[in-house]
Amino acid sequence: MPTDCDKTRLGFTLPETVIALVILGMAAAGVLLPFSSGAAAQAEGNHRTLAARLANDLMCRIVATPFSQISTWNGYPEEEGKVKDVTGAVFTDPQYAGFRRDVTCTANIAVQQSASSETGFILVVVRVYDRGRLVVTMPHLIGR
Repeated sequence: MPTDCDKTRLGFTLPETVIALVILGMAAAGVLLPFSSGAAAQAEGNHRTLAARLANDLMCRIVATPFSQISTWNGYPEEEGKVKDVTGAVFTDPQYAGFRRDVTCTANIAVQQSASSETGFILVVVRVYDRGRLVVTMPHLIGR
């Protein structure tokens, strides 16, 4: 009659299996972490690019305004999720949901001008926020 010592072991013990799974999990995490941080960086880049496009779009609309009316843009606000396109329609795509924009216009006098002369330049600054965080500031000096 064969004894227990004569039987060959087939398989792994529970502690060996647990140790192997822990090592495999650590190796998988080491391989996958760079991919997840890369995806986060790509998403951040996409948000910044979209914010820059929104700032440029609004700045182009302001620059196309006659110089004497540019100051009417001062204090222009667009609430979060209510950013408008060129036609004045609110963007409905969910990717625009967290964005908002505002504008400030400041009259500037060149050094060569006297203080009594008409303003020759207006500094326009468009700011774009994503979920309350400033993402893009676009200044533009507009002259007569």
